[in-house]
Amino acid sequence: MARSYPRTRKDDQFDDFFGTSVHDPYRWLEQPANTPEVREWIEAQNGLTAEYFADTPGTGRLRERLRELWDYAKFSAPIHRGGRYFQLRNSGLQNQNVLYVMDDPRDEGRVLLDPNTFSDDGRVAMNLWSVSPDGKIIAYATSEGGSDWVTWRFRDIATGEDLPDRLDWVKFSYATWHPGNGGVFYQRFPEPAGDHLTDSNEAPRLMFHRLGTQQAQDETVYERPQEPEWMFHTVRSDDDRYLLMYISRSTEPRNLLYYREMDGSEWRPLVSEFENQVQWLGNDGDTFYLKTDQGEGRGRIVAVDLDAPQEWREIVPEREHLLEAAVMLQDEFLLLYQEHATHRLRRVSTGGEERGEVQLPGLGSVAGLDARREDDEAFFTWTSFIEPPTAYRFDRSSGDIERLTDSVVDFDADAYEVTQQFATSKDGTRVPYFRVARRDLDLNGENPTLLYGYGGFNISLTPVFSASRLAWLEEGAVLAVANLRGGGEYGREWHEAGTLERKQNVFDDFIACAEHLVESGVTKPERLAIQGGSNGGLLVGACMTQRPDLFGAVNAQVGVLDMLRYHLFTIGARWASDYGRADNPEHFPFLHAYSPLHNARDGACYPSLLITTGDHDDRVVPAHSFKFAARMQEAQGCDNPILLRVETRAGHGMGKPTEAIIEEHAQIYSFFLRELGAAASEPERAASRG
Repeated sequence: MARSYPRTRKDDQFDDFFGTSVHDPYRWLEQPANTPEVREWIEAQNGLTAEYFADTPGTGRLRERLRELWDYAKFSAPIHRGGRYFQLRNSGLQNQNVLYVMDDPRDEGRVLLDPNTFSDDGRVAMNLWSVSPDGKIIAYATSEGGSDWVTWRFRDIATGEDLPDRLDWVKFSYATWHPGNGGVFYQRFPEPAGDHLTDSNEAPRLMFHRLGTQQAQDETVYERPQEPEWMFHTVRSDDDRYLLMYISRSTEPRNLLYYREMDGSEWRPLVSEFENQVQWLGNDGDTFYLKTDQGEGRGRIVAVDLDAPQEWREIVPEREHLLEAAVMLQDEFLLLYQEHATHRLRRVSTGGEERGEVQLPGLGSVAGLDARREDDEAFFTWTSFIEPPTAYRFDRSSGDIERLTDSVVDFDADAYEVTQQFATSKDGTRVPYFRVARRDLDLNGENPTLLYGYGGFNISLTPVFSASRLAWLEEGAVLAVANLRGGGEYGREWHEAGTLERKQNVFDDFIACAEHLVESGVTKPERLAIQGGSNGGLLVGACMTQRPDLFGAVNAQVGVLDMLRYHLFTIGARWASDYGRADNPEHFPFLHAYSPLHNARDGACYPSLLITTGDHDDRVVPAHSFKFAARMQEAQGCDNPILLRVETRAGHGMGKPTEAIIEEHAQIYSFFLRELGAAASEPERAASRG
């Protein structure tokens, strides 16, 4: 018998797409979340979800255990700017990370910015920061309630006092300092005419703000109103002579690259077509060093002389594996390669001479790789699925790495192992996935298993530490993380094989990994949960509507679920490079064929579903989750629950306070365990902790 859900009004809204009539009865849920009717509906849905978790005893136990696991010291990689070192830290359960300034990367230092003092509820976060060339002033960006909109402010590093300057209506922008220390270059959008959390974001301008002036006086450095989807990002050259500007038009890994004299006005194109991804690394006078995926799409390093900008000299050729990132350190490049979704760090001189590999602590992931050209050191963090991020210093002279931080987690990492498996997708493609489980776990086909994926926008899923996943593993459960097409694990071809009309490959890959977990005796469909966020929310939404028989429980987080209208809100139009657009007659058929909202079948028995979103999400507006929840509750033909959890003053996930993260994960994992019928006994949990 089907459950009773809150009533959701249905309207007679139909849209014509090239002769196909599509019913959209829940269009009214696209209104801002603070609209009275929508807010009343949200409260009814949250009430139902709260009743469910009040009757789920594992939630409190998991919440307590997650707090214990989360309570460890956390560190980012230090960076060196203006003669000082800066590092983000968290003592354990602080809602937001705290920025420290030090004279040496090994020092305790002092607190420079503590976002935990910015609000009473911990929902004002510091998203970005940028230190002036002389190390005297820091520009820092804050957001409220998880919104992508940020406000930039400026603080005197010596006194800790804020300057009066303030920059509003900024989104997806760094602050690049002028070498004279008098101001910053940044991108701003027009102030929205309607709701700032749902209105489309178009026609930004590159601005220059001079310290001590009002934002209204800022100079427009570059704009292209005839190209409203173009966005701008700047960097300063090593010698302070040039300002470089990246231009992107979407999330596709292709960009333009312009340059000009720092105080000049004439922009010159170095890359004038959206054909490849190009990153400026550094310069020796008029010779620029670039990282580009021109060629087979796996990445190489070239030098370009400004007197002959069409002639690119290859320094580091393409290799078998993906060149993910690169930084310059005096006369060499530090090159971060990705080999089957794990990282390697290599050294090559600016003349192309191989200088060997930097020995990392093991198989895992490098993050935050940072160096200044003039320094003799670089910094990064290293992590794996079962080891927390640790900050390291690389010494160029010796070639050695130095461990700078220690994080002690209440977890027996030695009792667990990580293996890499390969599934075969529908078209024969080998698809890798990581599997994490206790070493002595009996893989008997009954194990509760969580399969996570993303598969889009050239993003790679390399091994990363998650305290919340440890609680899942301690339940005698298995974690699997899939490396799907659409991601960036194997370069351009791998990414493009999961885009546009080929997007179904991504779902086929994920389904193949799920089937492999079943066929290899790890689990069975009734014990298999799937999870994904944002584009990963689309992934699990599409897979559960295509293969409801294969999964026992689903968590769709802040998902893109209405593929016919996603492009009409905030930044959504930029995703068309991966998805296509329903107003294009060539794209509509394949979007309509897999759009989760439009492929729920009345009376089908779907897996238990928990949809999670935030009412301030202005990346993937919550209307996606609202409409999908309403449609799935209407379509569900059995007693498996369809639940919606809407967090207030929360967005796409960025800046969410620690306590809110812990509460959300406690509910997600207790939902999985309840719906999979797989909660471990206390002796089993104790054994898992070692």
